[in-house]
Amino acid sequence: MAFEYAPAPESRSVVDIAPSYGLFIDGEFREASDGKVFKTVSPSTEEVLSEVAQASAEDVDAAVKAARKAFEKWSALPGAERAKYLFRIARIIQERSRELAVLETLDNGKPIKETRDADLPLVAAHFFYYAGWADKLDHAGFGPGPKPLGVAGQVIPWNFPLLMLAWKIAPALAAGNTVVLKPAETTPLSALFFADICRQAGLPKGVVNILTGDGTTGAALVAHDGVDKVAFTGSTAVGKAIARTVAGTDKKLTLELGGKGANIVFDDAPIDQAVEGIINGIFFNQGQVCCAGSRLLVQESIQDELLDALKRRMSTLRVGDPLDKNTDVGAINSAEQLARIRALADSGEAEGAERWAPACELPANGYWFAPTLFTGVSQAHRIAREEIFGPVLSVLTFRTPAEAVAKANNSEYGLSAGIWTEKGSRMLAVASKLRAGVVWANTFNKFDPTSPFGGYKESGFGREGGRHGLEAYLDV
Repeated sequence: MAFEYAPAPESRSVVDIAPSYGLFIDGEFREASDGKVFKTVSPSTEEVLSEVAQASAEDVDAAVKAARKAFEKWSALPGAERAKYLFRIARIIQERSRELAVLETLDNGKPIKETRDADLPLVAAHFFYYAGWADKLDHAGFGPGPKPLGVAGQVIPWNFPLLMLAWKIAPALAAGNTVVLKPAETTPLSALFFADICRQAGLPKGVVNILTGDGTTGAALVAHDGVDKVAFTGSTAVGKAIARTVAGTDKKLTLELGGKGANIVFDDAPIDQAVEGIINGIFFNQGQVCCAGSRLLVQESIQDELLDALKRRMSTLRVGDPLDKNTDVGAINSAEQLARIRALADSGEAEGAERWAPACELPANGYWFAPTLFTGVSQAHRIAREEIFGPVLSVLTFRTPAEAVAKANNSEYGLSAGIWTEKGSRMLAVASKLRAGVVWANTFNKFDPTSPFGGYKESGFGREGGRHGLEAYLDV
């Protein structure tokens, strides 16, 4: 007899969300110049969490000017002094990690065990890591005396709000730049709490500025003449628009865009281990991950065995309240994203693929989508070509390693891939042929601040993380 999980809710009382928030410019919170605001809601309940300022072009200009003014003193500080601030920020993040994890879960919809055990430890680790680089830039391999670029305009997505902030801000500050960051419209709160952490750490005014708003705010930031470097993580369509805006200027640009990762399982793979990797690859953060393993390529001879095991495992996934520590799959981030997932899943059925989802009761309120897989998928199907950004797995088969590589590379994207086999020689041989920025072997979705991350083709260009992540913020 199986034991049922008793509810294990995390307390909301550990985080105090104010009824309204302003823009963080030059070390202070202020209202938007035109007084405009928007609401941020919890995806799991549709409850309004707070009202947030909508930055105008005038506010963008004020933030960039504040960053430009702060740049002179910040860039002149010895690296060891900048490192002290980064170390301090990292320690405060650790001290406030429970509060930030609950906040992120409320605003984003992802399970608390992911924000608590994955996101927050990595956020702190990135600040610790780049603090260590701040006084060693001469030894980073980019030549003697590398210099900061100036003001970095950064635009981040809603799927990993605080982690993407860390990926962007930590290397920029370590290299001596100042920052104007725009978080996603649906997940602004953790960035605003980070602004408070900057004040708590005593970071000089203007070094970090946070502008909340919609796409018009991001567009104004990217186009501003006072921005020297643009870093964007998000959709390929928006990335292309940013590239067109920046073209012809002397702004440095890095883009981390969409993906359609292939997870390749060979016939000698450990089935149970591979199933766990497949689950993690596509259902972590409800599949709202740019490097998600959304295409499962399984060798024909083990297809039935693997799918049986995968369906059994999917049937044990717990969908529901993201604040419950037992929850595996939380809420979709927004009604807009849920509509896109539904439309693409419906197209899979319309084009002849076979849809399967475990029996699960979805909450009445909020934005929810059951873990789903499709079999009988061809490479022509939309669900095999387009980024769904949801908990939907497309299953394709192959017979030979050459066919697996060909199918994996048959995508406009090139961000990630996974290989499952017991043969080290096969891992290396296949990995070297995959046109993907990150290739995992017998694991998936493993990240470390010392490792570079980025893609090829329409997944963008440039690398974040590791020593490579510094180059984008240095004049080399």
